[in-house]
Amino acid sequence: MVEDSDQEVRTVRMTIKVPAVLRLLTYVPLTKKKQIVRFSRSNIFLRDHGMCQYCGSQFTKNQLTLDHVIPIVQGGKKSWENIVSACKPCNQRKGGRTPKQAGMKLVRSPRRPNWLPSATILFGVARTPERWKIYLKLDRHHKPGADPDFPNYDFTNRNGSVDDEPDFD
Repeated sequence: MVEDSDQEVRTVRMTIKVPAVLRLLTYVPLTKKKQIVRFSRSNIFLRDHGMCQYCGSQFTKNQLTLDHVIPIVQGGKKSWENIVSACKPCNQRKGGRTPKQAGMKLVRSPRRPNWLPSATILFGVARTPERWKIYLKLDRHHKPGADPDFPNYDFTNRNGSVDDEPDFD
């Protein structure tokens, strides 16, 4: 922990200051080849980009349902290749039929994703908490290694240019 915040967590026996800034000393990257994308409702919505796969409209997770392309009553399975995100009106319109039987088309054929979902926090200079700025060195022209306290800090993206709004994975 680098810096405490003004907030505290209290237990019966002690009070603990909530950290405002944490310093990551080591990073162990995940080996993506060994990991499998978990089949879940949230990951289906992520794969489909929050889009109804029948009408193509964007929705929030609360407005989407999961739909079996080939209904279970017709032998459809619970799999990446048979389940898509659908808005409630499209799902009701399709009912227990295949898209062809219902006269509907899929925006994109469902498939197993080859990526691992990750939590990404986007911070721009304007949205970064003030007390973080001294640690992040949000100067666009900061050279990595120029400051001994921040030897590996770099916002240079894979193309070699500096990101205006870096993402922290």
